[in-house]
Amino acid sequence: MLRYRLNGFEKLSLQQKKLVYYLSKATLFGRDITFDQFGKYNLRIRKMLEVVYVDMSIAHDSDDFKALEVYLKRLWFSSGIHHHYGCEKFKPGFSAEYLREALHLVDACKLPLKSGETVDEMCDELFPVIFDEQVMPKRVNQADGEDLLLTSACNFYDGVTQAEAEAFYDRQKQNEATPDTPPSYGLNSTLVKENGEVKELVWSADGKYANAIRNVICWLEKARDVAENEQQKLVISLLISYYQSGDLQIFNKYCIEWLKEHDSAIDFINGFIEVYGDPLGLKGSWEGLVEYIDEDATHRTQTISSHAQWFEDHSPVDARFRKPVVKGVSANVICAAMLGGDEYPATAIGINLPNADWIRAVYGSKSITISNITDAYNKAAKGNGFKEEFVVDQETLEMIESYGDICDDLHTDLHECLGHGSGQLLPGVDPDALKAYSSTIEEARADLFGLYYIADRKLVELGLVPDEKAYQSQYYTYMMNGLMTQLIRITPGHQLEEAHMRNRALIAHWSYENGDVIKLVKRDGKTYVEISDYAELRTLIARLLAEIQRIKSEGDYEAARDMVERYAVKVDAELHAEVLERYKKLNLAPYKGFINPQLLPVYDEKREICDIEVNYGESYAHQMLRYSAEYATLI
Repeated sequence: MLRYRLNGFEKLSLQQKKLVYYLSKATLFGRDITFDQFGKYNLRIRKMLEVVYVDMSIAHDSDDFKALEVYLKRLWFSSGIHHHYGCEKFKPGFSAEYLREALHLVDACKLPLKSGETVDEMCDELFPVIFDEQVMPKRVNQADGEDLLLTSACNFYDGVTQAEAEAFYDRQKQNEATPDTPPSYGLNSTLVKENGEVKELVWSADGKYANAIRNVICWLEKARDVAENEQQKLVISLLISYYQSGDLQIFNKYCIEWLKEHDSAIDFINGFIEVYGDPLGLKGSWEGLVEYIDEDATHRTQTISSHAQWFEDHSPVDARFRKPVVKGVSANVICAAMLGGDEYPATAIGINLPNADWIRAVYGSKSITISNITDAYNKAAKGNGFKEEFVVDQETLEMIESYGDICDDLHTDLHECLGHGSGQLLPGVDPDALKAYSSTIEEARADLFGLYYIADRKLVELGLVPDEKAYQSQYYTYMMNGLMTQLIRITPGHQLEEAHMRNRALIAHWSYENGDVIKLVKRDGKTYVEISDYAELRTLIARLLAEIQRIKSEGDYEAARDMVERYAVKVDAELHAEVLERYKKLNLAPYKGFINPQLLPVYDEKREICDIEVNYGESYAHQMLRYSAEYATLI
């Protein structure tokens, strides 16, 4: 667990600090929604284990209790009982007998018992979910040929098959009154079957998740009162209206107005956004982020975005798939002030929104790179021995040390600022045509765009890289990660499931198998990646980018399926075992997450806020328990 610092927060005006504070409260009040979305039993299991964890009548020095603590901390980290990245269910290191006995020792009034339910009845319902490996084993299942809804534990669908869900939304599209400006079908609802009829339970202030959403609205209203300008006030008002109604056409209006808001130092993301947690790529996980501009670093992203048309025009994809006119690309480097929902504790380092293709095409997009998060990652990685263990030789290692941080940030910028916003669908192509493969293809498209252009001399001309060889550090670390080192995050015997991991594997394995410039070599019994011709590797990347863009632009489902299943899913068991063994000796955690700073209002003698203080002293466990107490809205 890492901390991120709010650099420059003290320079904000009182009004801006209050805006950050109110938006942060709105961010934290959505927490329970994410837990429930990731599994229908998550909230009750979390509450049950927290009661045991803090009860002083239970011995805290036993092996079972220590194992329960680890399990609970993993549950907090992943917003549920499934791994936040791999999606497999956690295996508890404590016994069912121990937990049942502990639950009988605590005050039953504190447990999440249903009306009239006994402790043993609660155990009988929840214990199979925790202890039986066959019950809800995967949060998001992407295995080809299986019913992805019936085999996924995420709580976006209830009793609905994949075929029924796809047919339901196909009918909505066919009946759409505004086909040129469609809503994001299914983004903010649970799809259920009641009395044989498939229907949506909309997430709104009067629908599902009402109590959580009303609390979010309450703090958004406070934020609106201290907005920096009228456009920002309009944006917040539209978000409130969307939450109140659940109307996805209002969400479209909100996205469009949000894109027009460029004059504020403070910005935010709040709502049902990313669809990676849904095997069909439709339902938005709740997330929140409060941010303010890092003015010094933003020069880099604004340089990129101001040349967006040049990058689009010179892309190696078919001219039919390029945008004739790139609109509304804005990019900032920001400092995160608060993380919430699907962005907490593990967060993205870059974000590009909105997701709707037609809004991007007409109105553009906003991109952010989060500087204080990448800074925390970089500081944590210094001297940990990882690169020394896996990089092929000293010359390559020195190259990565010289250029790695610069190129990592730049690739993220290119991915978010331009990659996601590049290209266009052909007329009449359904944005959801790639179905379960959509997220992987989209991430591959953005990564390939960044990889292709990070090697372009244009970046030297723009002063973004120091010389024409800098890109080689990014090519090496990317291919090493896609072919080998990201396997540290996979359980032995499992395949790749998460979209970003599949994307990196797709690019690396395709480049490895379709050219002769990448080799896996053995030295002293260890496997290393060796790249013999970086210029030729860029040519391969151009070819793959052209094909991935074609697949997206034409909505070629079968080609997407073939590409992903062939290159992005399977794991070499022997190489996997070697990588895990080498990594184990480094004694490093394969994942990192963040403890939020605590924002504390300071009041004057009139009980009015006169300042916002930032406290970095809260521990991980204390923060999670405090959040469960202060922001529990659904249990």
